[in-house]
Amino acid sequence: MIDNNAHVLLIYTGGTIGMVENAETGVLEPFDFIHIKEHLQEFVKLKFSIDTIPFRRPIDSSNMGLEEWKYIVHAIEENYHCYDGFVILHGTDTMAYTASALSFMLENLDKPVILTGSQLPIGKVRTDGRENLITALELAVDKDEYGRPFVPEVCIFFQNDLMRGNRTTKVNAENFSAFKSYNHPLLAKAGVHIRYAHHHVLRTREGTPAFHYRLDPNVVIIKIFPGISPDMMNAMLNIPNLKGIVLETYGTGNAPDFPWFIDAIRKTVDRGIVIVNVTQCIAGSVEMSRYCSGSTLQDVGVVSGHDLTTETAVTKLMFLLARFEDVSEVKRHIMRSLSGEMDTVEAGKVE
Repeated sequence: MIDNNAHVLLIYTGGTIGMVENAETGVLEPFDFIHIKEHLQEFVKLKFSIDTIPFRRPIDSSNMGLEEWKYIVHAIEENYHCYDGFVILHGTDTMAYTASALSFMLENLDKPVILTGSQLPIGKVRTDGRENLITALELAVDKDEYGRPFVPEVCIFFQNDLMRGNRTTKVNAENFSAFKSYNHPLLAKAGVHIRYAHHHVLRTREGTPAFHYRLDPNVVIIKIFPGISPDMMNAMLNIPNLKGIVLETYGTGNAPDFPWFIDAIRKTVDRGIVIVNVTQCIAGSVEMSRYCSGSTLQDVGVVSGHDLTTETAVTKLMFLLARFEDVSEVKRHIMRSLSGEMDTVEAGKVE
């Protein structure tokens, strides 16, 4: 049920969606999103209220970083009690990273926060941005008969699919279906009607919403590949101030069992650096005990990332390393589901 008295805050960060074609030059240029209603006549048909907050300088999502995430969180916190839901317009390249980070930085949400964007600028006739934006706005205010929002969590909506943000990855640079959620079902499917999978939506936990700003950037991704050399590994493992590593391994968490490789990993763990094992595969989960090459990593202290996406593993490490000085606490929380980001037996919030 769309609440016609609802209020949505639209936060514009930049990206392809915020482009229109210059009538004289034909060049695509960003436009002032405060005047978005002038560019999208569909806004007139929406009965609920929409306010906009644009970044002071809209950015290409390739330039998205920790400070921009904090700005988004601050905008939501400042306006949390004034709006029924929030829509974030974002470039596609790093949208999954932002959605993952926000899922940890925005704790105990009881309102929707939905990221969307487009593959073609909104100024193009064939743009996918128009439908993505309009539907995301409707999702942000859609409620049940008791006035409760259907999706009180951080989501990505793209090409008819509503996905949990921290389960999503960009998989295509050209098609309109740019994002997939391989290890978790869709939260909703938009067609003639919006069909919700209510049993897959994250249930609101007890407690008031909390807004977190501390993130530790001293994290690196290391992707294992055939032919990786000791010099390459040692260079990455000895980056100054390094605190966390997302290790992208083969299959169910396998890596070379060369003595030099295992010894380098062991020494890194002994230095207090947290190494999280995630699979390079687009679907599936890490099971380090399944094969000898995976269990060797487990034996030297590498932590299983289960079915975390790389985007989520990176942002979760940043979040936890900023919260805990005790490495054992970071490892314990890595293996727990904090905001629906992984399938594990244990779930809970960070104390």
